[in-house]
Amino acid sequence: MDQPIRMKNNGQISIVLNSETKSQLKEAIKQEAFPKDFSQEHAALKEIEEELSELVGMDEMKKMVKEIYAWIFVNKKREAAGLKAGKQSLHMMFKGNPGTGKTTVARIIGKLFHRMNVLSKGHLIEAERADLVGEYIGHTAQKTRDLVKKSLGGILFVDEAYSLGRGGEKDFGKEAIDTLVKHMEDKQHEFILILAGYSREMDHFLSLNPGLHSRFPLVFDFPDYSVDQLMEIGKKILDEKEYKLSQDAERKVREHLQDVKTTQSQKSFSNGRYVRNLIEKSIRTQAMRLLREDSYDKHELVTIRSNDITFPSLKNK
Repeated sequence: MDQPIRMKNNGQISIVLNSETKSQLKEAIKQEAFPKDFSQEHAALKEIEEELSELVGMDEMKKMVKEIYAWIFVNKKREAAGLKAGKQSLHMMFKGNPGTGKTTVARIIGKLFHRMNVLSKGHLIEAERADLVGEYIGHTAQKTRDLVKKSLGGILFVDEAYSLGRGGEKDFGKEAIDTLVKHMEDKQHEFILILAGYSREMDHFLSLNPGLHSRFPLVFDFPDYSVDQLMEIGKKILDEKEYKLSQDAERKVREHLQDVKTTQSQKSFSNGRYVRNLIEKSIRTQAMRLLREDSYDKHELVTIRSNDITFPSLKNK
C-alpha cells in the first residue's frame, strides 16, 4: 500500500489518504453504504418519501417522519436479535395554523404505520370538540369511547383540541380529555391519538393537565408557508388540473399573498387551503368568462388571466 501510515502515541494506526484515494473511498462508501436489498426491505419508506416529496416545505417534519421510521425499524431488528425492544408510544401533537398540512401528514403517517404493521388498518378518523363533547353527564364519555373504537387500528385526529380545555372544571370537555387519556393508556398500541391546533393554544392546553405533555412524545411544528411556497403550492394545484396562470395573473396572486402575509392575522389566513380556494374560485370565474366570450381555444381553456383571479374571504379556514 503506497499510502503513508502513522503510528499515534496511543498505539492506534492512522492511515493518511491522498485526495485521489479519498475521492475513490467516498465513491465506494456511496455505492456500498446500504445492502443490495435495501430498497426492497425499505419499500414502505421509499413510498412515503415519494409522497412527502410532493409536499411543499415542512423540511423538519419530513426529517422527523424518517426518524420515526428508523426508530420503529431498528426496534424490530433489536426484537429479532433478542434485545430489549419495548413498544413505543406514538401519540402525537401537531402545532400550527390552518392549512399548513397537518391532516395530510396525519394520513401519510397512518399509511406508513400500516405498512410497518404498527397499525392494523392505518385509517384516519377526524374529529373536533362537537364529536367528543356531549350534552349531559356520561354522554361525553360514551361519545369519546365510540370515536376511539372507530379509530382502533388507525389514527384519531382531533383538530382544535385546545377547545376541550375551555369552560373550566364543570365543562364536559374535561370529561372528554379524561376519557382520551384513559384510552391512550389502555389501548396505546391499538391506535394513535393526534391532537392538533394553534401553537400557543396547544401549549396552554397542555398546561391545564400536567400529565398530558408526557403522553405525547412526538411533537410536530407546522410553520406558515412563505409567499414563494404558497406560489409553489398553487402551481402544483394548477398543474394537476391542467391550468396555468398568465404573467399578469401570477403577479396579481403574488402581490395579494404578500399583502395578506404582512397585513392580516395569520390565524385568519388558511395558508395552502386559502390558495386552493383561490384557484378553484378563479377557475370557475374563467369558465364564466369563456362562456360569455364563446371562446374555447385550447390556449384559452388552460389559461387563468388576471381578471379571472378571485380572492376568497380570509375568514374561510
